[in-house]
Amino acid sequence: MSSPTAHVAHAPHGFIRRYIFSLDHKVIGIQYYCLGLFSVFLGMSLSLLMRFHMVNPHAQVHWFEKLWPTAAAGGVMTPELYLSLMTMHGTIMVFFVLTTVPQSGFGNYFLPIQIGAEDMAFPVLNMLSFWTTLVALIVMVSAFFVQGGAPLSGWTAYPPLSGAGRITGPGEGMGQNLWILSIAIFCFASLMGAINFIATTVDLRCKGMTLMRMPLTCWTWLVTAILGLLGFAVLLAAGVLLLLDRTAGTSFFLPAGMLISDQIITSHKGGSPLLWQHLFWFFGHPEVYIAILPGMGVTSHLLSTFSRKPIFGYKAMVYAILSIGFLGFLVWGHHMFMSGMNPYSAMAFSILTMCIGVPSAIKTFNWIGTLWGGKIHFTTAMMFALGFVSLFVTGGVSGIFLGQPALDLYFHDTYFVVGHFHMIMGVAAIFGMFAGTFYWFPKVTGRFLNEFLGKLHFYCTFIGVYCIFTPMHFLGIVGNPRRYADFTNVEFLGAVIPVHQFMTYAAYFTAGAQLIFLINLFWSIKKGKPASSNPWNSTSLEWSIPSPPPFDNFAGVHPVVYHGPYEFSVPGAPRDYIMQNDPPTADIVTGH
Repeated sequence: MSSPTAHVAHAPHGFIRRYIFSLDHKVIGIQYYCLGLFSVFLGMSLSLLMRFHMVNPHAQVHWFEKLWPTAAAGGVMTPELYLSLMTMHGTIMVFFVLTTVPQSGFGNYFLPIQIGAEDMAFPVLNMLSFWTTLVALIVMVSAFFVQGGAPLSGWTAYPPLSGAGRITGPGEGMGQNLWILSIAIFCFASLMGAINFIATTVDLRCKGMTLMRMPLTCWTWLVTAILGLLGFAVLLAAGVLLLLDRTAGTSFFLPAGMLISDQIITSHKGGSPLLWQHLFWFFGHPEVYIAILPGMGVTSHLLSTFSRKPIFGYKAMVYAILSIGFLGFLVWGHHMFMSGMNPYSAMAFSILTMCIGVPSAIKTFNWIGTLWGGKIHFTTAMMFALGFVSLFVTGGVSGIFLGQPALDLYFHDTYFVVGHFHMIMGVAAIFGMFAGTFYWFPKVTGRFLNEFLGKLHFYCTFIGVYCIFTPMHFLGIVGNPRRYADFTNVEFLGAVIPVHQFMTYAAYFTAGAQLIFLINLFWSIKKGKPASSNPWNSTSLEWSIPSPPPFDNFAGVHPVVYHGPYEFSVPGAPRDYIMQNDPPTADIVTGH
């Protein structure tokens, strides 16, 4: 049931104003998604180059020399080039894919619709946020093309390697400056987006849309925005300080008496490299949840929809999301057990790390409770949601080991950590993106993605990622160090080279499977099977409007919400679902 408004808003007529510099949150969401799509294939390509080099460290590839005349002279990749590829792969994936698509892509498009709003609270700020993010990506990629190439300090950019200038290695001149500048610009864009998400959720909910009637997707987007507002502000400040150390002679992170390349550095004194670690990881661990929380929301939403059951323990899920957001700011020290911190501090961070596993476990058991006894529809979207649960649990289990200081001292610089964070932060979040894409594609385009191609893509990707990242845990147990470009000269690692070859072939296979998704995506935009306005028989407000949605979402009417977001299989209801804006009837009692 809805009440009329004064007028219907119409989209701008000009192409540039409507599709380029648009103020429409839906167009901006698609722009973010496309930016992330470009970034994920760029980041994936860099990872394939790394894996190729690891199993063929002495191979001569002529086009390597054309791309990197100095760093790959004779067509052979140098260790420094390998480290620069690793740095850019991690940075692009973490910031421009995992941070951008789940929150700014899906969130921009669907948050206003799911809470019954016509747009985001600050449309101009929303537009500026996207274009600032695009500038950040351009600046980041430009680091490949300057003298010395991209930086080699990793996506964490630890000083003094990242702070002392070009003396520390190729890419540590202008390439590192561009990296820091790009991250600072990205932080600024993320802060604008976070303010917009919070204001929209707090102020623009329609009549009847109480906080406890919001879909769990909205809760995760809200908490993610709060994490971004607090975390990116700290990273922005840290980046400015690091840039000052490099260009203005300050010493925030650079101590006195450093010996680099047989030279004693006398221009700095009094700085602390550990200060950067504290500032970076105060942002960095919440960043894990910035990447994964939206996927948790999408998964919760889909498990309820496709099992035709209300979400098990809705309030517990909300409190778990809030707990994860709060505790996420208290555990950054577990990334620094190797730094020589006081054992009592390490114990405190370890206990808090175990505590944050409690709300994660609540969510996992509630997902299982939602599935139990349900009428499960194995659509492609549902399968990716189930894949998210699998990867989240698998990655989370290995995190328990890394939360113990005594074990982390051994595992920290091994492939165990690489396998852990790729499982729980990288691949799980990407499965959430695939789930959201298959679920909401009919709403965005009015057409379905091809289910056969979707399931083929799912099975290939699911098997592939387990073949890539599960062996990394075993490599970590035998002490295989990460960040090494070549293992052939390390005697005790000779026996694990076949494992690396297996993981490399699995990476090729998995990357090839993503072409199935790409073909399916672009083919279905024009040729996909037409979809009705509510093809999944879902309950949230986006399914109460036409597909694609009108410019102002609800075509001049304000929705009124009477029910919760997961009213499935309600006794006495004429259908097995009740839309949030369906008028109440006396003989039907819902949970909200």
